[in-house]
Order: sequence, then C-alpha cells, then structure tokens
Amino acid sequence: MAKEYDLSKAKRAPAVPHLARLQAEAKGKSRITIMLDNDLLATFRAMAEAQGIGYQTLINRSLREAVSSGPIDEATLRRVLREELKAG
Repeated sequence: MAKEYDLSKAKRAPAVPHLARLQAEAKGKSRITIMLDNDLLATFRAMAEAQGIGYQTLINRSLREAVSSGPIDEATLRRVLREELKAG
C-alpha cells in the first residue's frame, strides 16, 4: 500500500450507515465471479432495464426459477408435444 494513504481513521462497514444497510440487504448472498456470454449478458441487461430492476437481480430470479421448476415429467412432455403438433 502506498505511504500516502492514511487509513488510521477509517471506519468499518457496519459503522457507516449506507454500507451497513447494503450489508443487511445482502445477507444470505455471496459475491462471486462468473463468465457469461456477452449476448446473454446484454439480453439480461436489456430485460432488467425494461423491468426497472438490476440485471443481477434478474439473473438471480431466473436461476431460482430454473432450479425450483424441476424436471419435466413424461406426461407433461407428451401433452406439450401433442399441443404443438396439433397447432402446427
């Protein structure tokens, strides 16, 4: 660290109101690094902007929905295929 930086009077995040609020909101979340395709990221950013939310929030919601939806059973797959073939 450069000598010109004096952090002796710095405060920890919980002592700074807006940082404490951000930490409270992020409870139960982890900061990660993830590589996404540029076109996919652009799509999420555009969708999030249209909905007035953050793109990371939208990605999180989409992942949660995908995980909670579970696999498609055989009966559902057959029904959807019949509907699509009938419509086409």
